[in-house]
Amino acid sequence: MKQNSIPERLFNGVIKENPTLVLALGMCPTLAVTTSAMNGLGMGLTTMAVLAMSNLIISLLRKFIPNRVRIPAFIVIVASFVTIVQLLLEAYLPSLNVALGVYIPLIVVNCIILGRAESYAYHNPPIPSLFDGLGMGIGFSIALTIIGAVRELLGTGSVFGYHILPQGYVNINIFVLAPGAFFVLAMLTALQNFIKNKMAAKGKDVSKIGSGCSEDCASCSDTACGKRFYDAKAPLKNEDTGDKKKEQAKEDKPEEKAEEKSDEKTAEENTSEPAQPEEKPAEENTEENSVEEKESEETKEGGKKDE
Repeated sequence: MKQNSIPERLFNGVIKENPTLVLALGMCPTLAVTTSAMNGLGMGLTTMAVLAMSNLIISLLRKFIPNRVRIPAFIVIVASFVTIVQLLLEAYLPSLNVALGVYIPLIVVNCIILGRAESYAYHNPPIPSLFDGLGMGIGFSIALTIIGAVRELLGTGSVFGYHILPQGYVNINIFVLAPGAFFVLAMLTALQNFIKNKMAAKGKDVSKIGSGCSEDCASCSDTACGKRFYDAKAPLKNEDTGDKKKEQAKEDKPEEKAEEKSDEKTAEENTSEPAQPEEKPAEENTEENSVEEKESEETKEGGKKDE
């Protein structure tokens, strides 16, 4: 698929960089509100609406938002849409609004919203940014709905309020409680890793699943990457600079080899010459001989005086 196209953005959000199952973002609402499939679906669709609209507006204003105040600007834009969505839920879906509670206002600081605004919407045109938000929102909604459906099925025997399991089924109440969210999320993550390992065993490239890229983020030029949370003015990877570095390395190699050869020759010369004892200069030898002659004469004179 072509990069930044509509199908690629949707596939990226649902499969390749699913915010819940792959990137593990937005865990607070994921674990808190998924006591039922309806709550998970409602939270996912609410987040998708805020994410898509905020991505669109941020992309439209990306040339007017100063780089130094982009995060406060993002928060103001996201908070405006969260307020609109909350008022609509209070008016038309009051029961869902009560069930979700405080987690609707907390969408303002959801790392999925700010992450996509910083890594994608601030650097790309409006249409791809809109569908990037839709893809991430759909992936988030699917993950929350699955988690909520599994917890509701094992905890109460029903899904979306419809009783599915037989009457003799004993409900596992722990799945409705807080620990059940961790259990279900762990099972889904393990299933995803199992599928990814199977794909890798068949020779398929899964290096970008779960990380967003397979290279160093500091030198990455892929603005669609889910982990590219750094300044927009950071230096990007450039093929010309890479070629220049290679040419410089090739030029430096002959000089380095010549230096290494000269060092080896000097080392061989030092090792081949045997160590010779140091010879004293002639002046020091004559001085020592004169001193010894004086001492011998003095000893002879002392012996004559004694006689």
